[in-house]
Parts: sequence; C-alpha cells; structure tokens
Amino acid sequence: MLPKPYRHHWMDEEIEAFREQVRRYVAAELAPRLDGWRRQGYIPRETWGAFGQLGFLLPEIDEAYGGAGAGLAYQCVVQDELAKAEFPAITAVHSIASHYILDYGTEAQKQRWLPKLARGEMLAGIALTEPGCGSDLQALQTRARREGDEYVIDGAKTFITNGFTANLLVVAVRTGDAGSRGVSLIVLETENLKGFHVGRRLDKLGQHASDTAELSFEGMRVPADNLLGATEGKGFAQLMSQLPYERMLIAMPAAAVIERAVELTLEYTQQRKAFGQSLYELQNTRFKLAECATLAHIVRSFLNDCVQRLTDGHLDETAAYMAKWWCTEQQCKVTDECLQLFGGYGYITEYPIARLYADARVQRIYGGANEIMKELIARKLPL
Repeated sequence: MLPKPYRHHWMDEEIEAFREQVRRYVAAELAPRLDGWRRQGYIPRETWGAFGQLGFLLPEIDEAYGGAGAGLAYQCVVQDELAKAEFPAITAVHSIASHYILDYGTEAQKQRWLPKLARGEMLAGIALTEPGCGSDLQALQTRARREGDEYVIDGAKTFITNGFTANLLVVAVRTGDAGSRGVSLIVLETENLKGFHVGRRLDKLGQHASDTAELSFEGMRVPADNLLGATEGKGFAQLMSQLPYERMLIAMPAAAVIERAVELTLEYTQQRKAFGQSLYELQNTRFKLAECATLAHIVRSFLNDCVQRLTDGHLDETAAYMAKWWCTEQQCKVTDECLQLFGGYGYITEYPIARLYADARVQRIYGGANEIMKELIARKLPL
C-alpha cells in the first residue's frame, strides 16, 4: 500500500469529515451510474442538483450567495474525491466559472446567479477557446458590439467543457481593438436564447462522461447588464487573476489519479500469476511500483503545500503553473507505467487503469497547455 498520508495543516477534522461525506455520496449515488453516463457522452445537468443541495458544489462560496463560506480547501477536497471515482472536471469548471462572478460581478449579478449555481439549479461553463485560438486568448475573434441596452454577439467556440449541459456560460468576447485590452467577459443564460447554438458534442479519446462541445453565436442578443463587472475591456485581466485557482483544480485530480493507479496496479500484480509466481514478485514490477509510489508521495506533498498557500492567500502564480504542468506530467507517466504492468488487460476499457490512462492525457492540454506553463514559469526566473 502507499505510504500512509499524514494530515497536513490545512486538513483539519472538519475538512476530513466533509471529505468523508463527499466520498460516501459519490460512492452511493454517482459512481454506480458513471458507466451509463460514459456511454451517452454526458452527465445530465439535473444530476448536480442534489450535489448542490448537500453543499458539495460550491462550499467555498460566501453564505450570502448560497454557499457555506467554507474556504477553497473544501473545493479541492471535492475535486480530489471525484477524481478518485473517475469523474471528469465538470464541477471544477462550474466552480471556476462561479468564481468569475463572485470576484468580478456586480452585487446584482452575484445575487442573480450565485445562489442558483450553489444549489445546482444552474450548471456553469467557460467558453474561451476558439477554432483558431487556443491558449492565445489575445487572438480571440468572437465579437460583441453594443446596441442600446444589449450586446449582439457573433462568433464560435470549441472544446467547451459543459458546453452541451451548462445553462450558464462565462464567454470571452472582443468588445474593443485587438490585444488583451479589447477582451471582455459576458455571462449567458443559454436556455431559449435566440442565436445561441450548440454544435457537435466532440468524440474524445477519454473523459467520455464529460460533454465537450462546439458553440456558435449568430446575432445573439443579451442584456448589457450581463457584462461581467459592468466595465468593458477587463476580461483578460479577470481571466489571468483566476489562473492560480484554476491550475490547482487541475493539479489536485492528478494526485488523486496517480494514487488510484498505483493502488489498482499493486492489487492486480499481487493477484496475477506469471512464470509460476505473482507479477509483484518480479523485481521489475516491484521497482516500477516503487518509482510510481514515490512520485505519488511527492506529488501529494507538493500539492499539500500549494493548498496550504492557497487557503492562506499566498499561492503565487508561478507555483500554480508548476503544479499544473508537473503534476499532470507525472499523472500521464504513472498511468502509463501502471497500464504496462497490466499487460493486454490494461488496454481493455472495462479495466479502470485503461480509463485512467485515456482520461489523463488531456490534463496536459486544457487549462493552458503545459508548454505555456513552462513559458510562464521561465518569464519569472531571474536573469
């Protein structure tokens, strides 16, 4: 078994009790239905209503807006437990989108949307990526022009997590000239919204229970009051300031998946026989698992430090970038090593290790490609 984790400073008894509540609910109510959701390609939005009613969707949001005011560590725990059960980052995206409203919305916008998001009455997504614009958000082309009390929006987005199931989207648009100063964020309530179209649900390598869709906007009109923060041209700065939190919600599942992969492989190799002995009795197997278990321990220790700094309000951007790229790289490395020890069975999707392997690959791409993370880290290094 993996080294017994110690209780880090941020993991107090209340958070541990909350973790256990989330774990029991996921195991009893969500995990048994996951295979069916994978086959249909999405988890119905209504599924998250009970999750929200129990306080699991947005525990970190202020009580005034429907949350528990419990701190960011609680959301990290939710993502940890969902990842261990093989759930994709649906609620992580929901939390990130909600934080844009919490941190930059007017009081009227917060009162309008956050309680519904906390209760699970609305599911949120973030529409940034465009067909010709990935990590380079300054190059986005979707445009919003002001006409009286409305914005008219034209353009297209792709690779949008929750794009099919979400009924609230935070959308990056161009309201001004080229470059970062011309970017704004507008919030859409998508149900029965004329000019809003959901295109294909994309057929992905992994993350099959998470819908990823193409979106288009054709003369779509929304109230000018939906501009986040009520001031144009602030969108790029708003996006950049949320990145440390977003990166952490990608790194946390990496640790959970690494630990799960090692546990599954240890169990399998102890049972599987080859050449008259268990696979685990072969030195190569033991050495590989020793390497993977060590990486699991280091990743978790690094993330514990990052979570502590996040909850203290001192997590710097560079550490978050490091956590995102390095932890997801180790996730892909460990799931690959573990799959190899399963042999042919590791390539069969009924085995969890195959799903963990396929699901892991996108972690190095979304939320800012790892090459971008390294570039951002390098810019902060001393000359």
